[in-house]
Parts: sequence; structure tokens; C-alpha cells
Amino acid sequence: MTKQKTNITGLIARIAGPTVVARDMLGAVMFEVVRVGHAGLMGEVIRLDDDTAFIQVYEDTAGVCVGEPVIGTGRLLEMTLGPGLLGNVFDGVQRPLRQLQNASGDFVDRGISVPALSSEQRWTFEPQVKVGDTVGGGDVLGQVAETQAFVHKIMCPPKQQGVVAEVFAGEKTVADVVVRLEDGTELTMTQQWPAKIARPVQKKVGCTEAFVTGQRVLDCLFPVALGGAVALPGGFGTGKTVLEQSLAKFSTA
Repeated sequence: MTKQKTNITGLIARIAGPTVVARDMLGAVMFEVVRVGHAGLMGEVIRLDDDTAFIQVYEDTAGVCVGEPVIGTGRLLEMTLGPGLLGNVFDGVQRPLRQLQNASGDFVDRGISVPALSSEQRWTFEPQVKVGDTVGGGDVLGQVAETQAFVHKIMCPPKQQGVVAEVFAGEKTVADVVVRLEDGTELTMTQQWPAKIARPVQKKVGCTEAFVTGQRVLDCLFPVALGGAVALPGGFGTGKTVLEQSLAKFSTA
């Protein structure tokens, strides 16, 4: 999701562990991904004060010096959605760990960037639309059998609509065009989506069934809905992890 036309370039003014303060960042936006220092460390803008940006760096900042450049990418922290996620192992910013090991060994080099999904693996795209169909956000364009047990639905991106002009079936990579609209828009099997923006839904499914935890004090005094969300706050040593282990052992999930 591009937020600006030109990349902002500032200078590091202060470094405190994983937090970097950069000056001359006028035009940067909240949660924008930036590259910090000559090593190009990945960071995210977490606070803005005039032309000063406070940046959370997701890599080791050892050796980074005041005065080194900070380059904005013009994009938010995004995740790649598409076939190939299942069976893969990622770090917190969706870098595939196996590919990182192949690229840099057991110790990950700083500033390294690896695509989340392989651009070489081919998938069999089975279209479910035809030329002349009108499609919009959330409509199923086709499907891919990602595993023997899971069929991946390829959907039209949110806020995208149009009339199908061409459909391309068969063996495709995630970068190949599978549907082209009459306005020239090309749709692939992947979508880029900001990590901190919820995916739009037409409606939310209500919770109608109880989640039996196996802990009588919870089931009686604090019943949990299947599919719902629960917060479990507590200080150090109060038993949060023990309770989670009990849920893993005895719940009905």
C-alpha cells in the first residue's frame, strides 16, 4: 500500500537499542517501513514529531552510527498472501527462515531481504470465472490445491472491481497473471496487505458454541465462546503459561 510518491531520506540523530530517532523525515507516515543505516536494516516508524521519526528496528543495531541515512520505502509493513504459506516457517516480518538459512547460513545477515513466497514454484490455477463476468472485492477468481487437504481460494482484492477480459488457467507461479480485467488491471494469485489493517469482511459470524476449556473455574465463572477472543493478563509467575498448557491438554479444540 503506497503512501507517497518519493522516498524520504533522513539522518540518524539518536540510537537507543532497537529504537532509532531520525531527523529530516518530513513526509514519512506512521507505520511506514524504512531502511536504517548503511546496512539497510528493516525498521518501522512508530511515532512522528514534526520532521522527527521514531523508528522500531527489527534487526540488531550494533555498529549503526549517528549520521547514517534512513530511507523511507513509501510502503507500510505488509504481508504477502497467497499459495505457499502453508508448510513454511517465517520470522516476525514474514521472512522465510529456510530461505534465510540458504542465503546466509545459520546466522542471519543483517539487512537481508528474502521474498515470502517462492517465485519459482508452480501451482495449478483452476479458474472459476469466465470472460465477461463482473468481479469485485472478495469474489473467488479460482482455486489452487495447495495441499491434498487444503484448497486455496484465489480472491479478487478488496476495493478492486471490473469486468473479466482474459483468464489464464494452468500451471502458474505466484507472480504470473491469472485474470486480466477490461481496464487493464492484472490480478495474480497473491495480494500485499498491511499487517496492521484488518481485512474487510461483509459480516462477522457470531459465536454460538461454548469453548469447553476443561478448567471448571473458567467454564463456570468465565465461559469462553468457540471462535472468540480472550485476554489473559498477569504478572510474572502468576500462572499464565501453566493455564495455557492446561488449555492445550484438556480443551475441546
